[in-house]
Parts: sequence; C-alpha cells; structure tokens
Amino acid sequence: MGRLVKEFSDGAFLEFDRGGFDNWCVYMTNSEGVRKPPFDRDYFAELKDLANKYGADKVYADFVSIFDVTTRNIEASVLEQITNIAQSYEAIDTLAVDKLYTTFYMAMTAEENYPNTKLGRRIKRLAAYEILYNNRPVADAVVFMKKMPWREIDALCRERGF
Repeated sequence: MGRLVKEFSDGAFLEFDRGGFDNWCVYMTNSEGVRKPPFDRDYFAELKDLANKYGADKVYADFVSIFDVTTRNIEASVLEQITNIAQSYEAIDTLAVDKLYTTFYMAMTAEENYPNTKLGRRIKRLAAYEILYNNRPVADAVVFMKKMPWREIDALCRERGF
C-alpha cells in the first residue's frame, strides 16, 4: 500500500505509490477495491464534461484555485479546500468533483516533484486551458506537448499568463 492522501465517503481512496520511475504515481482505489492509476485523458475528459455542465469559467477558476496552492507537498488545508469547492457543485456531482480535483492536485504535486522539472504543474494547467478555452480535443491536449521542448511549452504558458 502506498501513501494514503484522501479517503472518500464511498470508500474509494487516492494514494501515491511507486510508479515506473518514482514514488509519485497516483493511484485510485474505487469503492469495489479495484486499484489503478488515473489516466490524463480520463480526468481531463471529466474536467471537460464538468465545464459543459457548469461553464468553463467556474471549472477553470476552481482548477486554478487549486493550482495556485499546489507545492511539492500535499497539504491537509488544500485537501479541505478541494472538498469545500466540490460542495459548490450540485449534490449529485459533489463526490465526483472532490475525486476529480483531488486527482488533479495529486497529479500537479507529482509534476512538481519530477526531477529537474522546468515546467512542473504548469503542464496540467496548459492542457486544462487548451481544453476549456481553445476547444482542443482532450486526446490531443494531453499529448501535444510530449515531444515539444520545455522552452516552447514555457512560452505557451507565459502567453496565457502562467
């Protein structure tokens, strides 16, 4: 078992554990006990669906509020902030939103801990921005930076104000 980060009301939980190259791989164990790493394409698709229901501005603002407080360490206050943000959505979506934003928080924390990172969590924000405001398809948004030099990605982030 890895390092438990957050347990949810349905019994599901998120944790960090050893991945292919470091100890910052995110794993979700669902309420049935099935454990797997969440994939970028899946949680970004959920973000897009959320924006389709609640509007890109609200979803992006909530995402950025988490982005802004993400560091190399998981903080209990941020986990609580995420739960509070989730409660601003309809009751039917609250649990899913809590899981989604906690997944993003953990993924951004993992990016901050990537050895010698030049971009850190900004790559997640760039993908979110592209999906929510430039209508870039999710499948493209999660891979378009893969072979791009970090300075180009940095320039794209700076152009967008982050």
